[in-house]
Amino acid sequence: MTHRTAIIDLVALTDEQLEDMPRLAALCSGGSRTRLQPQFPAVTCTSQTTMLTGEKPSTHGIIGNGWYDRDTAETRFWQQSDGVVQRERIWDRLRAIDSDITTANCFWWYAMYSGADVSITPRPMYPADGRKIPDIWSSPGSLRDELQATLGRFPLFHFWGPAANISSSKWIADAARHVDTAFDPTVLLVYLPHLDYGLQKFGPGNPAMKPERAALDDIAADLIEHLMDRGRRILLVNEYGIMPVRDAVAPNRLLRSQGMLTIRQELGRDLLDAGASAAFAVTDHQIAHVYVADPDRISEIAALLSNLDGVDEVMHGQVRAAGGLDHSRSGDIVLLAKADRWFCHDWWNTPETAPDYQRTVDIHRKPGYDPRELFIDPSIRFPRLAVAARLARKRLGFRGLMDVIPLETSLVRGSHGRCDPHLDPLLWCSEPIDLPERLPMAEVADLIQQVVLA
Repeated sequence: MTHRTAIIDLVALTDEQLEDMPRLAALCSGGSRTRLQPQFPAVTCTSQTTMLTGEKPSTHGIIGNGWYDRDTAETRFWQQSDGVVQRERIWDRLRAIDSDITTANCFWWYAMYSGADVSITPRPMYPADGRKIPDIWSSPGSLRDELQATLGRFPLFHFWGPAANISSSKWIADAARHVDTAFDPTVLLVYLPHLDYGLQKFGPGNPAMKPERAALDDIAADLIEHLMDRGRRILLVNEYGIMPVRDAVAPNRLLRSQGMLTIRQELGRDLLDAGASAAFAVTDHQIAHVYVADPDRISEIAALLSNLDGVDEVMHGQVRAAGGLDHSRSGDIVLLAKADRWFCHDWWNTPETAPDYQRTVDIHRKPGYDPRELFIDPSIRFPRLAVAARLARKRLGFRGLMDVIPLETSLVRGSHGRCDPHLDPLLWCSEPIDLPERLPMAEVADLIQQVVLA
């Protein structure tokens, strides 16, 4: 017998965060509850793929939110095709057991061209004139127009960037309700990222997080109650906890100072020439993958990086393999930051020589995840006016950059990537089932199967 089930990924939800979320706390007082043991590295794409495949990154291939492709000499973050996932996902497994089981994926990563019956994922339009227009990709294709006609255009600029706020998670929750009603899938996957933004921006202990938690509490509880009223079992999961940080570590600057990172100057700006570099780092929150051109230099470069202030651990060889990252996409060396630090990708030595895209929201061009994109540069005296002026120029057809993002790394107050037990993600099931005191993230796929089929 199958049971209609919703798996809701409420990012950054820990016991500590739940203390300010009374409606979710009341729901979680019933059913079954435990802690998740995060998968290293504790970042979005790795965590989600581990939960949906039941495998480690050394097997499923998603070693971070992005990686360096040695064949093309390009770094790619936030790819969207299911083709990059190298193991079957839970919907494939369930369909092999019962061909009548259907799945809808609302915003979990790698949603495009997968075996899920229904999928929605953010997919902006990029016209040749340089604009970025909010949009989504869906399967079936008609769902894209149906949702945006009903709910309005997906609020992409509130999903990420300085204007990120609760409206994007609300849109996703409303879209999930629509999908639930229209398609009634056996398995409904929903991704609600709102807590993540504020915790990185303000830090876990900041009073500014109280209204952010309250807003998400209402949206998540409304969705869960709606789905339970329709007879769904609920499995609430999370990817990681956020820890307070005070500043970043810049491994690429050290590698540049030692002549290992190659720079190409374009229009007075310093651009990374990854394919010509002896070593460079792709940074991802509290993790950095260092790619080394000559395997004989790995130990030498690892020793150099171990002395960099803010680096807690340097992994290569068997140590890297033991961390679950023995995969061709991984860096030859993997760095772990100290608990109060995160890694930035910066290699320029003066603000004037930073790439022009660095001061913009550009998640695909930067060779590293950049949480500074959540901020507007505090040195801009009238930020709203500055943004409005730049938007006006674009609407009039003039070329220009939305160059309002700061270079200052100390603005970021929260990060993740480490697997510290005191920040274990919360897992809750609406059904009374036996759960261990701490469930490894790779066992979530088995748990989903159990909840759907038991």
